Order: sequence, then C-alpha cells, then structure tokens
Amino acid sequence: MRILVPVKQVPDTRTVRMDEKTGTVIRDGVAAIINPLDLYAIEAALLLKESCGAETVALSMGPPQAERALREALAMGIDRAVLVSDRAYAGSDTWATAWILAAAARRLGEFDLILCGERATDGDTGQVGPELAAALGLPVLTHVNHVTPDGAGGFQAGRLVETGEELLAGTLPALLTVVKEIAEPRLPTLNGKIRARRETIPVWGQKELQLDPASIGLEGSPTRVVKIFRPKIARQCRLVFGGDERKTAAAVNELAAFLQSRASA
Repeated sequence: MRILVPVKQVPDTRTVRMDEKTGTVIRDGVAAIINPLDLYAIEAALLLKESCGAETVALSMGPPQAERALREALAMGIDRAVLVSDRAYAGSDTWATAWILAAAARRLGEFDLILCGERATDGDTGQVGPELAAALGLPVLTHVNHVTPDGAGGFQAGRLVETGEELLAGTLPALLTVVKEIAEPRLPTLNGKIRARRETIPVWGQKELQLDPASIGLEGSPTRVVKIFRPKIARQCRLVFGGDERKTAAAVNELAAFLQSRASA
C-alpha cells in the first residue's frame, strides 16, 4: 500500500494578519508552522503504515521555506517528501493548487490512498482535498474519523455527520479528508529529527511538471478575493442592577418582560 499525505505550511494563527487591499495573508515576519489539521492526516497514515506496512509520502506546495513542514512530517515517521515550488505557482487559488498537486501526485506514481487534513487554518475552505480528488478522478470521503483497509482492495471508514456517524465501505484508490477524532498526532522522536535533517527533499517546479500556464497561478485561478474587511460589531445594551431583594425582584421582572417581548416580535 502507498499513501500520499498532502501538507501545507501556514502562518501561526496566533499572529496572523490580513492585507485588506490585496485580500491575502501577510506572511512577512510571521512564524510559519505545519497546518495543525494536517498532523492528523500524517498520524492516520503512520498508523496504517504500522498496521499494513504502507509506504508514506508527504507532498507540499509552497515557497522554499515550506520544506520545514515536510521535515516535520519526516521527523514524525513519513518515509519520503517532495516539495512543489515555483514562482509561476504564486497566487494559485484552491482549484489551481489542487491541479498542481495532482500533477505532482501523478509524477510520484500510483497511490492506494490519499489522506488530507480537513482544511487549512489560513484559508479555512476545506476545498483542496475534494478538488484534488476531482483532478485525479478519485472517489472522495470527507470528515473521516477512522479507516480500516480490508486487505482486498477496499476499506471501511467512519464519517462524522451532524446527526452522528456514518459507516461506509469503499474501494481503493480513494482520497479521504480526516478530522481530529481519527488519532492524536505523535511527537517527533530524536532519531526522527536526525533522519529528517539529513533527508534530501526534491523540489519540483514548472521544469518537472510542465503545466499549462493558463491553469496555474493567478491566471489559472477562477476565484478572487474581491474584498476583505473587519466587521464592526455594535451592541446596545441596558444594564439592570439588583442591589437588594426588592431591586433584584424588579430586575427579574424586567428581564422576563424583555424576553417575552423579543419572543413575540
């Protein structure tokens, strides 16, 4: 079994800022980390590796410094990693990103399973996983909280929904997006960190992938951030204090009358 885990390097959400003119995240001077929700996909892949003897590969698209996210995945136990990086890919929206990742996945060879995090904490769309499945022509299952291969080219999985959990079966290859409930991500070991530091991570760009310029970057992105702004929240409230028993009773009656008026409005 071969498992591909797409990962993303994102700004630390505790220090993230947005450029209201361009509608993009301001990354200069902001600490970058591996997308926290991708850690659960990595852990799910590692558990399958331990139980089924799978080969695991991490794939990321981003600037050269995104290599750090891949080295973290290697330190956790992922076998190989590839970075896709090229100035021509800058400005890609989720669809163009999925198209680029799909080209890289094809170059890596066939995979039985692709495991993605539920979403990225910077864009928060949850679109790249399903769009990657569409680009590769794979069935997709989202919000997966457990998965078990059946050894006969299929798998059983649980999927969290609003009313509980769906139990489903499918055939491989497939793409799954996973939620936090699937497993608790492990910490990298010292040996893992040493191996990750020594590992060579190939970098692929337009020279290797040979993508149509009209399908990548800003030109190949069908969506645009037209406007971004901070909402202004204005609240008008009235405070009623009850200093003694008589005033407290009056405050309770006033609150009850207010709630009744709102319920009938």
